Amino acid sequence: MTQPRAGHLAMLLFSTLVAGSFALGALAANDIAPIALNAVRFWIAVFILGAAVVATGGMTRGAVTALWRYPLLAGFLTTYFVAMFEGLKTAPPVSAAAVFTLTPLMAGVFGWLLLGQRFTPRILLALAIGGVGALWVIFRADVAAVLRFEIGRGELIYLGGCLAHAVYTPLVRRLNRGEPALVFSFGVLLAGAMLLTVFGWGDLRATDWTALPAIVWITILYTALFASAATFTLLQFATMRLPSSKVMAYTYLVPSWVIVWGVALGGEMPPAIVMAGLGITIAALVLLLRQD
Repeated sequence: MTQPRAGHLAMLLFSTLVAGSFALGALAANDIAPIALNAVRFWIAVFILGAAVVATGGMTRGAVTALWRYPLLAGFLTTYFVAMFEGLKTAPPVSAAAVFTLTPLMAGVFGWLLLGQRFTPRILLALAIGGVGALWVIFRADVAAVLRFEIGRGELIYLGGCLAHAVYTPLVRRLNRGEPALVFSFGVLLAGAMLLTVFGWGDLRATDWTALPAIVWITILYTALFASAATFTLLQFATMRLPSSKVMAYTYLVPSWVIVWGVALGGEMPPAIVMAGLGITIAALVLLLRQD
């Protein structure tokens, strides 16, 4: 399997696992402070990846140099996740996932600024199409709301988090010095867990951990195992093999996967007029993934 194809396969799995975070996160977001939830899930992921790093040969010499890279990257990543769960308090999961699909455009801009990665006309067209599809879902197919730019508070908060994620993606490639994806992910996760613990100490102490509903623990464990340890490694792996815009192109699949997750968890299908917006985002994905 070629390196680019391996990167594509990693991002396909990434999109499926990320979608689960939206579906489960919406069910748990109002029962625990976002920063407390993320602190616990980061520490669980740290122990999981730490064990994997030890089992595969331990830290490399290069990984422990320039340690400032890890808190810098972790700052962007933790901002994204806290904003996500804060946004999911009021934003519907499919709408929040549609906000996430704006990330490729932002990641492409930062990829150009940080790495010199340039847009082809086709990529620009695809990003524009994907943006239109995302906005159609975000505004619930209400043209009047689009014209008034009536965006929900949850979607707006999460949009700020997606901006942080868009910076993170090309910055990984810029700051990586040849470390394996697993080792580099561990460094970022450890720094993120420390940051979340420091800034969320008050919420961590105030949370009655024994009284939390089961869905909160299910969400914490899922996001730690699959939406932290697994997806961070998949993202690091793919970022080293694909341009930033193509890595983030797979976010266009997330709203569709969220619908699958939602139905599996007992939810309802969105209206057909909203589904049309999801079809537009998938068309953008196809354009982005075509070979130049």
